[in-house]
Amino acid sequence: MSKTDAAKIAAVVAVIGIVVYLTMRKGTPYPVEMGEYGPDFTLPVLQSGSPSQDSIHLFEHRGHVVLVNFWATWCPPCVEETPSLEKLSTDLRSLGVEVIGISVDQDSTALNKFVDEYHISFPVARDPNQTMAALYGTFKFPETYILDRDGRVAQKIVGARDWQDPQMLDLVEKLARSGAVPVK
Repeated sequence: MSKTDAAKIAAVVAVIGIVVYLTMRKGTPYPVEMGEYGPDFTLPVLQSGSPSQDSIHLFEHRGHVVLVNFWATWCPPCVEETPSLEKLSTDLRSLGVEVIGISVDQDSTALNKFVDEYHISFPVARDPNQTMAALYGTFKFPETYILDRDGRVAQKIVGARDWQDPQMLDLVEKLARSGAVPVK
């Protein structure tokens, strides 16, 4: 076989390989837009964050305003916002507001230690492969998706927030009281 024939065969094999790869791989998800339903998930929950359940299923939280917060213990802005997010969770629970933390930490020991040290009472689920983060289109930590009572994205917050800031509290409280989706 000549070098030219071998090069042609190699080129054909390479093209076939590329076509097979592109066909088999999953498409890149698009970020969830405001007004769309938040993608459903079932994820394991840390026992220290929620002793009464082994996993959390987002669909079961319909009827509540849900803050889905993607974060990690190694992320300084995530650590910074944790106390105010915990306070929001406890203060607005009576209005039907629920916080679900989704940690992308690889190290479960560090995550459990963090949850214990910060006395996090809302459920914390693990997404170490960032599957759900990718499905939502999360690209920066922390990111929070505020879902209305129907499960639609009412707000996407990129970066850390002081959840005790009057504007943030007003946004979540209005959503909890009205059930309306404030799409901008």
